[in-house]
Amino acid sequence: MKLAPPPDAVLSVLRRLHAEGRAAWCVGGCVRDRLLGRSVNDWDVTTDAPPEEVLRLFAKAIPTGLKHGTVTVVVDEMPIEVTTYRVEVGYSDGRRPDEVRFTDELEEDLARRDFTMNAIAWDPERDRIVDPFGGLHDVKAGILRAVGAAIERFSEDGLRPLRAVRFASVLGLTIDAETWAAIPATLETFRRVSAERIRVELAKLLGGPRPRLGMELLDASGLLAAFLPEVAAVEEGERARIWAGLDRLRRPSSRRAAPFWPLGAEAADAALRRLRFSTHEIRDAVHALGFREQQAADLTRDADVRRFVAAVGVAALDDVLELHAAYGDAQTWAALAARIDALDARRGPLAPRDLPLTGREVMLALGIPPSRRVGRILDALLERVWQDPDACVHDRLLAMLPEVASEVGE
Repeated sequence: MKLAPPPDAVLSVLRRLHAEGRAAWCVGGCVRDRLLGRSVNDWDVTTDAPPEEVLRLFAKAIPTGLKHGTVTVVVDEMPIEVTTYRVEVGYSDGRRPDEVRFTDELEEDLARRDFTMNAIAWDPERDRIVDPFGGLHDVKAGILRAVGAAIERFSEDGLRPLRAVRFASVLGLTIDAETWAAIPATLETFRRVSAERIRVELAKLLGGPRPRLGMELLDASGLLAAFLPEVAAVEEGERARIWAGLDRLRRPSSRRAAPFWPLGAEAADAALRRLRFSTHEIRDAVHALGFREQQAADLTRDADVRRFVAAVGVAALDDVLELHAAYGDAQTWAALAARIDALDARRGPLAPRDLPLTGREVMLALGIPPSRRVGRILDALLERVWQDPDACVHDRLLAMLPEVASEVGE
C-alpha cells in the first residue's frame, strides 16, 4: 500500500536513527490517518533506541516523558514524539500502567496499543509496514477492533471505550462485535476516568462529522448513563429526537447544548461544570438553552423581533436559531431568521449604549442627577426605537425626552 510520504522533518528523524543502526517507525494515529487519507496533525515515531540515546542524537530534544521512554524531538519547528519500544504492566488505577519496561521487540510495543488501526508501524524511508494485528484489513473494511482481547484493553484504561465510540463516530467505522460487547462489561473501569479526559473525548465527538452516531453509540453502550445520567434518564423517544437533530447543527456551542435541550439551562450548567468545560463554553450553552421556551410565532411585531435579538445577543443568536430549527418548528424558525435579516436586526440598536444619546445628555436635558431613573429613561427610549427605527436620531430622541421621562416617572 503506497502512502504519501511524511514531512521532511519526520523523515530526517527516521534517517538519523537508521544511521545509528536503530529501527525507527511512524506509528499510531499518524499512520492511521495517512491510510484514511486524512490530514495528520501529530507525528509519532517508535524506536528501539533508549531515550538517553535519542536525547544524544538530536540537537533539540526535550525529555518530555523519560520514565515512559518519550522524547520530543523538534526539527524545523515541528515537534515529533520519539518513544522507545515498551511494554506496560498493570493498570491498577484504570488509567496509567503501574510499570513500563523497554523492549527490543516492535510487536511487543504494538501489542500494548488500543485498536488495530493504531497498531500499524510504517517505515516510509524503507517502504515497510508491520501490521501484526490486521489493522490494514480493518481500516480497509471500516472496522474498529481492539488489539487482542477487547475486555483486557478496556480494563487497562477506562477511557478506551469512550475513544472507541469517538473513533467510530468521527471516522465512520463499525465497532466489531467483541469490542462492542466489552464496553458495558468494563463500565466500572470507565467510571474511574477523570472528568477532564471524558470532556476532551466528548468535545471531539460532538465536533466531528457524525455527532448523531456518536451519541447513539454512547447511549446504547451505557457510557452515556455513566457520565451524563441526567441525559440518559430522558425518555427514550425524546433522546432519539435529540440525537436525530445533532447532525443538522453546525455550531460547536449548539451541539454542546443539544443533549440538554429537554432538560434546560440549569441541568446543562451543572453537567458541563462537572465535566470541567471552560467558563465560556458553559456560558454559551447555558445562555442558548435559556431561550428554549421561546416560540417564534409569538414574535408578531417588528419590535418583538428586535427585542428578541437584543435579549439573545448577536453572539448567541445563531445558536438559538439553530437549536430551535432542529428541535422546534423548523419552518417557523427559518422564517424568523429571514425576518431578522430583512430587518437588519443584528445591527441594533440592541442596548441603551447603542443609542445616539448618552446618559449624561439625558441628565443635562432634564436637569436630573445620576440615578437609576436615567437608566430607565434610556431603556424606554430604546423600546421606542425598536418600534420605530427612524426615531434613532439624536435630535428626535432629545425631543422625546420630556414625554418619556413623564411616562417613566420618578
